[in-house]
Amino acid sequence: MLPDFKANHFALFGLPARFELDGAALDVAFRQLQAQVHPDRFAHLSEADKRASLQWSTRVNEAYQVLKSPLMRAAYLLQQQGIDALAPENTQLPAVFLMQQIEWREAIAGARKDADDVALQRVEAEMQTMARRLQADLANALDVRQDFVSAAQRVRELKFIDKIRAELDEAFVALDR
Repeated sequence: MLPDFKANHFALFGLPARFELDGAALDVAFRQLQAQVHPDRFAHLSEADKRASLQWSTRVNEAYQVLKSPLMRAAYLLQQQGIDALAPENTQLPAVFLMQQIEWREAIAGARKDADDVALQRVEAEMQTMARRLQADLANALDVRQDFVSAAQRVRELKFIDKIRAELDEAFVALDR
């Protein structure tokens, strides 16, 4: 029997709709569900069944990717509440946070220019600490207080950290050349 593919991502995997997520349980549920719907199981059936299997497999993969990522999972939970935290018009961030971003970007640029791997590692550690704090704030805002406005703010901040992390990764790659 195939699962209900109209269910939300959490229900699809049989998990509670919470930010705090048991990653191991998600992985197990993903593998079990993927085994049920994988296109190879439908190779001997009609073209319509093969297409349906491909759609099911795609849906399972997409849901898994969303739930696996703290940023995407939080944004999805907010979306379930009718809040698009990452909408283009939602760009408000606290000045202190914006200043921290500028400092990180300047530090990355300087470290890249000076080929200073240690400086890049320092920025990486600061960013990881901030990301962990934001994720803890998200867990509290979403799972405990149900403060969706605060959660949306944390999601936007986490999104910016992810963007800077990509710049940091590029700087590390540039130093490895």
